[in-house]
Amino acid sequence: MSRVPKPPEGSWTQHYDLGTAPISYEDSISAEFHQLESEAIFKRAWLNVGRVEQLPRNGSYFTKELAVAKTSVVVVRDQSGGVRAFYNMCRHRGNKLVWNDFPGEETNGVCRQFVCKYHGWRYDLDGALKFVQQEEEFFDLDKADFGLVPVHCDTWEGFIFVNLAKEPAQPLREFLGPMVTALEGYRFGELTERWFYRGPVASNWKLYMDAFQEFYHAPVLHARQTPAEWSAPAQKAGFEAPYYRIEGPHRVVSTSGIRPWELSEAQRKPIEAVTRSGLFGPWDAPDLGEMPAGLNPSRADPWGLDSFQIWPNFVILIWGQGWYLTYHYWPTSYNTHMFEGTLYFVPAKTARERLAHELAAVTFKEYGLQDANTLEATQTMLESRAITHFPLMDQEVLCRHLHKVAGEWVDEYRAESAGVGI
Repeated sequence: MSRVPKPPEGSWTQHYDLGTAPISYEDSISAEFHQLESEAIFKRAWLNVGRVEQLPRNGSYFTKELAVAKTSVVVVRDQSGGVRAFYNMCRHRGNKLVWNDFPGEETNGVCRQFVCKYHGWRYDLDGALKFVQQEEEFFDLDKADFGLVPVHCDTWEGFIFVNLAKEPAQPLREFLGPMVTALEGYRFGELTERWFYRGPVASNWKLYMDAFQEFYHAPVLHARQTPAEWSAPAQKAGFEAPYYRIEGPHRVVSTSGIRPWELSEAQRKPIEAVTRSGLFGPWDAPDLGEMPAGLNPSRADPWGLDSFQIWPNFVILIWGQGWYLTYHYWPTSYNTHMFEGTLYFVPAKTARERLAHELAAVTFKEYGLQDANTLEATQTMLESRAITHFPLMDQEVLCRHLHKVAGEWVDEYRAESAGVGI
C-alpha cells in the first residue's frame, strides 16, 4: 500500500496552522449561535439542493425546504431547458405556491404552470405572472411587477446549487475552488440509479459532519458490523487516513481500502460473498474511464474513498469501486437537523447487480444509524456544559477546521452587522 507521508511540520493540524489546544463545542449547543449561522452561513453560501437528473424534461420541478433559512424554494427546468430556482411563494398573499397534501413536505412533478391553491394565480416556468383571478378588481396591478422572486441558481457537474444572498460573494465555480473542481470529468451523469434516505437527528448538524470527517471511530463504533476475525484486529491496529487537505472552507479526506473478495470467509459475512457487495460497495466495479486528477491524491493501492466536505453542509463521497454517495445536513434548530444520504450507481443490468446495490445501500444505512445514535448521546451531554473544551487528535483535523470556519463566518457577519471591519 502506498502512502503519502505527513507534512514536514509533523502533523496535518500543524501543517494547516489550526492550533492544537482543546476546542469548545459551544457552537453546537447555543441557540444564539444557530440563529447567527442562519444569516451568516446558510443565507450566504452556495447550497446544493439536488441533481439535474431530478429534472428530466422541461416543466420538471422539485421543492426544497430550507428550515434553517425559514423558506422553501422550487427548482424547475424551464421551457428552454435551463434550470431556475424561485422562492416557493405566491406574490398575492404569500401562500406557499407548490405543495401537495402537507405544506411542510417536499414534492416534485411536471407542470406547464404553477398555480396557487389559494386564489388561483398562475405563473409560467420562467416565473412570470400569467393569470390573476378577477384581475379587474385589483388597483393598478401590472402583472409584470409580480413574477416569482428568483433565487440565484447554478449547476456544476450536474449538481444544482442555490444561493439565498441578494448577490453571492462569488460565482459557484469560484466558491468551490480548485480542490473540488478537480473532480470535473468524473462520470456523475452515468450513475443514475439512486437510493435515498432521510431522517431527523437530535444533534447539531456539525456534530454529524464531524462523524464522517474522521475514521478514528470506525474500528470501535462499527466493530460489530463485521465478523470478529476482522473487527478485532482492526480495532487493535486502529486506522489512519493517509491524506487530508483543506482549501478555503472545504475539506477532503482520502483513505486506503481493502479488496473484500480477497478476505477469508471468516472475515466477511456470507451475504457479501453471495451478492459480491458490502460496505465498500459492489465488488465488480463499472468501467468509468480515466479518473479525474483530483481523486485518490495519496495514490493509495487499493484506494478506498475520497470524502469531499463542501462547505457548508454537503459531502460528495466517491468510492474506489465505481460509485458515489452524497450527504446533506440541514439544520432545523441548534440541536436538531435533517440528515439525507443518497447513493448513486451505474444502473443495474441484472438481478445480481441490483442485489449488490441494495446490500451496499442497507449497509450504509446501518452504519449511519449507529453514528446518528451516538451523536444524539453526544448532544445531550454537551448541553450539560459539565465539560466545555475537548482534545482533538491529528486525525480529527477536519473537525477542528469545520468549527473554525463556522466561527469565522459568524464573526465576519457580526462585524458587518456592527459596521466594523475585520
